[in-house]
Amino acid sequence: LGKLMLMARRLCERGAGFVTVTTNFVWDFHSDKNNAGAAEGMDYCGIPFDHAVSAFLDDVHERGLSDRILLVCCGEMGRTPKLQKNGGRNHWGRLAPLMLAGGGLRMGQVIGQSSPDAGEPASDPVTNENLIGTIMHTLLDVGEVRLMENLPRDVHRVVTSARPIKGLA
Repeated sequence: LGKLMLMARRLCERGAGFVTVTTNFVWDFHSDKNNAGAAEGMDYCGIPFDHAVSAFLDDVHERGLSDRILLVCCGEMGRTPKLQKNGGRNHWGRLAPLMLAGGGLRMGQVIGQSSPDAGEPASDPVTNENLIGTIMHTLLDVGEVRLMENLPRDVHRVVTSARPIKGLA
């Protein structure tokens, strides 16, 4: 993962507008015959992720690129608030982890809270539309997009109507 993050930084330095890096490890910690439990899984997923992302952010900062590169770390879902009987967790769509860094956004804050069992948003829920709006407002000049005539209607609507996450601008 570290090498992929290095390649991503180099691509951004050379003008790539959007780079996707995916992990080759599985975050499914169901603790069953096919998947590790949380403790074991975090050893082979969490530690490399932490090291690679930390090194990437340090590298980008040292090169003065923090305002030009937006790092988005997310998955498509979260995990059930309660452990299964075997100690694992199932998929959970009501609350999911999301981390943003750079891109000229206000950093160093936590936005929103979860319920005590981490099952539901308790304040300031962030929707998929908010995430898309934040990314689009970081990547594009939305005023220019409004004037583009050949842009597909769906893309135009998403870019111009999606609201960025409150508190980041």
